[in-house]
Amino acid sequence: MSSTPRGPAMFLADAAALDFLNSIATPIDEPVDWIDDGAGWLEWLKQAGWVEPEILQRMQAQAMPGELEMVASQARSLREWFRGFVVKYKGKPLDASALAELEPLNRLLERDEKFTRIALQDGDTPKLAWQFQRRWRGPDSLLLPLGEVLAEFVCTEDFSDVKCCEGPSCTLMFVDHTRGRKRRWCSMAVCGNRAKAAAHRERQKNVSGS
Repeated sequence: MSSTPRGPAMFLADAAALDFLNSIATPIDEPVDWIDDGAGWLEWLKQAGWVEPEILQRMQAQAMPGELEMVASQARSLREWFRGFVVKYKGKPLDASALAELEPLNRLLERDEKFTRIALQDGDTPKLAWQFQRRWRGPDSLLLPLGEVLAEFVCTEDFSDVKCCEGPSCTLMFVDHTRGRKRRWCSMAVCGNRAKAAAHRERQKNVSGS
């Protein structure tokens, strides 16, 4: 993997699960993997907002040497497995026949330890309310919200609207929620502008050559 500085992660997919797939991308010329090590994995989770900062700090403090790198490696493996699944089924409705292929995701979901408790609900007048909590047993539990996000995507999104950016070298994916489903680019500010510039150069070339 290139040593290109990571910079801020990219969240352009209009779907959290695909933002995870886009945690490796080629924003300019060199590929960048935002979760290529343990520190990157924690920073990406922080930017994504999937895990509270205090939990991330606690997991970092508790981790044994190499443990976060191992979890980051598991996250990358899950990312590439899920990418293969999405690429296979994108562009058409997902049906029940895909269930058997989702067994790795179900195995991850089975490890979750979520529970409810009674707590004070924030507001002008605090009151008792149900609150969902998760037991964070160790750094590997940072994979649990990831499993939840991927499962929600599979069960709620229309795979007919999943697309790959049409940029020639772009690897980003997104869900097209636009009216008419005409979105073509990960971002108009990135690949959209590149395509416009390339089209302009081609027109100028044609004019000068005529």
